[in-house]
Amino acid sequence: MGLLVVATFVAVAEIGAKRAAPGRDGDGGSYEAIVETLGDIARTPVVWAISFVGVTVLFGGSIILGVGSFGIPEGIAGTLVNVAYLIVGLLLVGFVFLGAYFATRSRGLGNAHGVAAGTLATGAAFLVLVTVQLLVGVVG
Repeated sequence: MGLLVVATFVAVAEIGAKRAAPGRDGDGGSYEAIVETLGDIARTPVVWAISFVGVTVLFGGSIILGVGSFGIPEGIAGTLVNVAYLIVGLLLVGFVFLGAYFATRSRGLGNAHGVAAGTLATGAAFLVLVTVQLLVGVVG
C-alpha cells in the first residue's frame, strides 16, 4: 500500500507539472519546486550508484551477520535474515510495478494508466504468490 501511495503521489505530481489550473500564473510555488528538485536528484546517475551500493551493502551485511557466527543473539540474526528477504521482496515488487508502469507509458498512455497497470501487475503477482503459498508452502 505504501508503494501505491508513493506511485500515486508521483503520478499526480507529473500531471500537476504538465497542466496549470485556470487562473494560475506560471509560478508553481514551493510544491512544484520541491517535486522538480526531487526529480532532478532522482535522475542523477550518482544517486543511482550510491543507492545501489547502499542496498547491496545492507543486503549483504544482513545476510552475513544473520548466518555467520559473530556472537549475535539468535533473535537478531533471524531478524537480519528477514530484513534481507524484505529487501529482495521490495526489489521484486519495484521491478514488477515499474516495469508495467514504464511499459504502459512507453506506449503513449498517461500516468494514471501506468499506475493502474503497475498496480494490476503487482496485485496479480501477489495473488500468484498467495496461491502458490496455499498449495505448496514456499514461504516459511
